[in-house]
Amino acid sequence: MRPKAILETALYTRDLSAAKAFYGDLLGLPVIAEVEGRHVFFRVGAGVLLVFDPEATEVSSHNPALPVPVHGARGAGHVCFAASRAELAGWRKRFVAAGVAIEAEFDWPSGARSLYVRDPGGNSVEFAEPRLWD
Repeated sequence: MRPKAILETALYTRDLSAAKAFYGDLLGLPVIAEVEGRHVFFRVGAGVLLVFDPEATEVSSHNPALPVPVHGARGAGHVCFAASRAELAGWRKRFVAAGVAIEAEFDWPSGARSLYVRDPGGNSVEFAEPRLWD
């Protein structure tokens, strides 16, 4: 027995409004849950991108019905979204038009292409061809 997929991925930022504008407005991800000052969650295909304020998740919720352990991270995280080569070109145009700097764009030795930007919280956001991991 082993895990078959990643159900959720978490990033951390102190500015949830900026994260909501980046992931929701710019990337077009639907918001599926939000608690002001704590988190905003986005649907990504079959999975979920969780964006938390790290200070809020380091405090116990004290809710016995939802005994989620405290968690959090400091510093830049990373997430990678799957995209075809044609979609990468479209993302590049969208980011440039929105004033988001392209941090890196290159072909891996496998031939797969990646494009990197930073979200408003400083997290590394990559778009890559899925064959990167073939």
